[in-house]
Amino acid sequence: MQRSLFETDHDAYRDTVREFLAREVEPYYEQWEADRLIDRSAWLAAGKSGIIGLSIPEEFGGSGVGDYRFRCVVSEEIARAATTSFGQSVTLQDDIAIPYIKDLGTEEQKRRWLPGMAAGELIGAIAMTEPGAGSDLQGVKSTAVRDGDHWILNGQKTFITNGIHSDLVIVVARTDPSAGSRGFSLLVVERGMEGFSRGRKLHKVGLASQDTAELVFESVRVPATNLLGTEGCGFVHLMERLPLERLSIAVNAIAAARSAFGWTSRYVFERKAFGKRIGDLQNTRFALAEMLTEIEVTETHVDRCVLALNAGELSAVDASKAKWWATELQKRVVDRCVQLHGGYGYMMEYPIGRSYVDTRIQTIYGGTTEIMKEIIGRDIAAGFTS
Repeated sequence: MQRSLFETDHDAYRDTVREFLAREVEPYYEQWEADRLIDRSAWLAAGKSGIIGLSIPEEFGGSGVGDYRFRCVVSEEIARAATTSFGQSVTLQDDIAIPYIKDLGTEEQKRRWLPGMAAGELIGAIAMTEPGAGSDLQGVKSTAVRDGDHWILNGQKTFITNGIHSDLVIVVARTDPSAGSRGFSLLVVERGMEGFSRGRKLHKVGLASQDTAELVFESVRVPATNLLGTEGCGFVHLMERLPLERLSIAVNAIAAARSAFGWTSRYVFERKAFGKRIGDLQNTRFALAEMLTEIEVTETHVDRCVLALNAGELSAVDASKAKWWATELQKRVVDRCVQLHGGYGYMMEYPIGRSYVDTRIQTIYGGTTEIMKEIIGRDIAAGFTS
């Protein structure tokens, strides 16, 4: 069945992304993984090539592209090149940090931060998760107290993507302890602010060069002008933007599954065992048939969600469906592909080996599979409320 998501402009952009990755990322990726850090020069190159900042309006230095299908092209090409750590870092910038500032920022904030983010000069992060608060955001303990023209921010965050490189950190903090879910606000902390420090660069199972860190805020004086959005509406702002974040993860998941299938299909029809190609064994053909069917069915659903996002119609529930299903599928597909590679599938010089360790986190961040099911289940139950 012919896929109908993309048009001519997307195909042309795909060539641009592929050339960029071959020139600026793939030759250095293995060293970045060994160093557990992507060189900042890659961010600057991505800015010059129009790989990041797609949704930023042209007046602020971006491409002014609101069509999310271009971001899908970036995700698919990164998956094909097996450079997932770079892809996840870019995804955090384009699908999370930039939309917060673009949608919620004042005119002054946009002019101050968006041009640098489009150019790759400013790297963004969002600090929600704490040592004692993961999926339950209402358990956030970080606090910010108003003091004249500043907020005094105290707290700790963990598992923060781009935590080491970040120049701008959107911090979720409790600004009114008595207001429940209406007591959270978003503050933008900038590199160099006194009292803001970075803890460990966390050593993860996979995504080695995607820097993930602990962040510490000790009486950081954040200017009142760095309040992002409306005071007390931080939780609402987070909920409004989770559909994009979760769809983004689903897009990355199906792209990764498709790439793993492609590598494995080629491998099994090149590798021989028992006097014939592995791909000529019935068990292998059945495995390939099952994986391809699941990938194409899931891809069709995710494509529909992308079009719904473009139309402003993607709901939190539908994004949750796409996120949990696509990431669980990715886990299944990548695991089966490792099996079909045999011992070579366990070697990190093979892309399927890297994909195996990079995949596991997908069902956890952005909301675990269990949380996604709870969101969907509550929506079902609401339909039977008298």
